[in-house]
Amino acid sequence: MKLSMMLNYAGGFHAAVDTVVEYEKAGLDTVWIAEAYSADAISQVGYLAAKTSKVEIGTGILNVYSRTPALMAMTAAGCDYVSDGRFILGLGASGPQVIEGFHGIPYEKPMQRTKEYIEVCREVWRREQPLNYQGKTVQAPLPEGQGTGLGKALKLINHPVRSEIPIWWASLKDKSVEATAEMADGWMPVFFLPEKFENVWGKSLKAGIAKRQSGLKQLDISAGGMLHIDESLTPTKQHEVLDFARPSYALYVGGMGARGKNFYNDMCRDYGYEKEAVEIQDLYLDGKKKEAAAAIPAEWLELSNLVGPRSYIKERIGAFKEAGVTVLQVNPVGPDPVREIETLRSILDES
Repeated sequence: MKLSMMLNYAGGFHAAVDTVVEYEKAGLDTVWIAEAYSADAISQVGYLAAKTSKVEIGTGILNVYSRTPALMAMTAAGCDYVSDGRFILGLGASGPQVIEGFHGIPYEKPMQRTKEYIEVCREVWRREQPLNYQGKTVQAPLPEGQGTGLGKALKLINHPVRSEIPIWWASLKDKSVEATAEMADGWMPVFFLPEKFENVWGKSLKAGIAKRQSGLKQLDISAGGMLHIDESLTPTKQHEVLDFARPSYALYVGGMGARGKNFYNDMCRDYGYEKEAVEIQDLYLDGKKKEAAAAIPAEWLELSNLVGPRSYIKERIGAFKEAGVTVLQVNPVGPDPVREIETLRSILDES
């Protein structure tokens, strides 16, 4: 099982990179860089590639609207080049607020668009022939009658370091998760509860894996949460640490979308917390955010994060492995995060 985490900017970017260097020495396998509508992720990939030597560097995530598919492929090839084959292309659809509001691009056919971006990227990297892709959302070269008519099918000039750069898909909903299991190298779910994840995504994963493209390895799954390993964590202290995650869970379960159109609220229901899902959403939409956070099920917090003494953490890692998780995604919250990573690495190596 690999170990990964998001780049944490709390102390500033350069300090965060210095910390990643220490995490790399402690056994971190992968670092993910977010983009959203902040500074672009790609410039940060290049800087991290220069400062590190072993850790994989992934985008978590690049949206499939603000860059053309060919540029996405070129960018990934460039990142793989400067990192000596350590790059992971994390893709996702983002949402209409960002795509239409910030980028000014219609948020249309997000799942189909992501599938076509994956296919174009792989075709570009293989360099078997000039790119000629005529899909539902992507056409390159432009069809006859569009543009100047001078478009030409082209092939990537340089041979990429790898012709098969890993592509991860941050999908959430049924058909997108099915497509992820069929086409992508890895999947990045959220608020993953190992013992109950099949209630949310089981059918979609099974359907996608049944159609999984030949030549692809087993689907990697990245999941996890807050990390704090401490022998002094009694059940009371454990829940005090877990309480730090309540506002985030409440934001998504209660405040994302409207009633009847909130995937995270549906997830909460599918996990078996139907009464809580209604209560959390009602409270949050009424402006009672603290009360909504207090209503997040303690069991969900406990089982989807890694907070407790070493023996308990080892037990929870077993549950994540049993659920098919191959990359443990963590956010160290203790006073010595590098030591947390070292300890977790030792537990993983024992398992």
